[in-house]
Amino acid sequence: MVIGTGGGGTAAAIRAAELGFRVAIVEAGTIGGTCVNIGCIPSKALIRAAKAYHTAGHHPFAGLHTRAEGVDWPKLIAQKDHLVAQLRQQKYIDVLQSYHSITLIQGKARFQSQNEIVIDGQQTLTARRFIIATGARPKILPIEGIDQVQVLNSTTLMALDHQPESLLVIGGRAIALELGQAMARLGTRVTILQRSPRLLPEHDPEISRGIEDALKAEGIEVVTSAVPEKIQESDGVKEVAARVDGNLKTFTAHEVLMAVGRVPNTDDLGLEKAGVVTDARGFITIDASLQTSQPNIYAVGDVTTLPKFVYVAAAAGTLAAENALTGSEKPLDLTVLPEVIFTDPQIATVGMTEQQAREAGHEVKTAHLPLEHVPRAQTEHDDRGFIRLVADAQNNTLLGAHILAPEAGEIVQTAALAIEFGRRHGFTVDELRRMLFPYLTQVEGIKLAAQTFDKDVAKLSCCAG
Repeated sequence: MVIGTGGGGTAAAIRAAELGFRVAIVEAGTIGGTCVNIGCIPSKALIRAAKAYHTAGHHPFAGLHTRAEGVDWPKLIAQKDHLVAQLRQQKYIDVLQSYHSITLIQGKARFQSQNEIVIDGQQTLTARRFIIATGARPKILPIEGIDQVQVLNSTTLMALDHQPESLLVIGGRAIALELGQAMARLGTRVTILQRSPRLLPEHDPEISRGIEDALKAEGIEVVTSAVPEKIQESDGVKEVAARVDGNLKTFTAHEVLMAVGRVPNTDDLGLEKAGVVTDARGFITIDASLQTSQPNIYAVGDVTTLPKFVYVAAAAGTLAAENALTGSEKPLDLTVLPEVIFTDPQIATVGMTEQQAREAGHEVKTAHLPLEHVPRAQTEHDDRGFIRLVADAQNNTLLGAHILAPEAGEIVQTAALAIEFGRRHGFTVDELRRMLFPYLTQVEGIKLAAQTFDKDVAKLSCCAG
């Protein structure tokens, strides 16, 4: 029995069917979960449209394009909804229907015991093994006045029937930055309030500075060390009082977007009756093999403390099904986990930061390559950003890559492979830079950055090894 049809739940159901088992998969809401319906797919569609609109007016070749005045917001949202519906049908509904041993059940599941659930309080079902994949939802800060003012979250922002004139974004991580920049590029006046002293506090400090500079260059106001304390609304304008570096300041906008994290969908699942333990925030606790405190119940995806990426959920779903049904105890290995934030320039990271590497006991060396040294960036007339590599100075293996660049997500996997093969087989930075990289591609920047460890790339000719 799988509860939830998102990336993790669907992957679990498919793997269980491939192993020869009969599977029931239960969904209380819309089939497909967060990513296809209200997360990755719709947000990236909106971001891509915003980039096209922005580029038409600001690219060096803008004179070759025609930019319409204003955005047809209803048409944009309709286009996004059409894409979502298409992918939901193709990648979830049709896929589940293609497995005859998988039965889809629509309804709300609630545990009655470790082996029994009730659907909508009526139908009782039993199973040998369970995988919980119910996901998470946007978190709303409990600040004063929040119960009197309607604020947006990532889901409701992308469902608005009109484009807001101004938007106040509370939060400074991936979702806040992605949607904030997209809305600004479409013509909304955007202010970002971040509680921490810098944006993306878990990232390399240079990444934080670089993306803040890029956002400010596009007219977005970024305020850090800002702690919201109160919200109110008057005549259609929302007002947020926030303490900034100890001083109380007021910010106004027509809409407020809360992008401050996620809350697990564990409410009313009956987990206590099943003997499933959660942490203080409500996330289901799991071990390395994805097993909960109840041996026959596993959990994957955003409802757990795993990183909130659909590809992590899917990998976990597949592995959880194998562990639950075959008795294996394989751990989910997240040692080499590439991450992408779809701002422009994009942020792509994998492995350790310099500080993390030092804390882990490595003798560290670093390389920093401004994008102005990457020929592709020059031909694109867009050299915003850099590639920063972190390596072990003793064995010369790559430990981390931190990239701020247009389409950084398309090149980070090369660094991920270098880290993985270094970890497993001793693949070195020297071997990486001896590889042939195609000229006039962004990924060539990885080779150039590797050369930067001991060469001045400004003194190299094109393609020079």
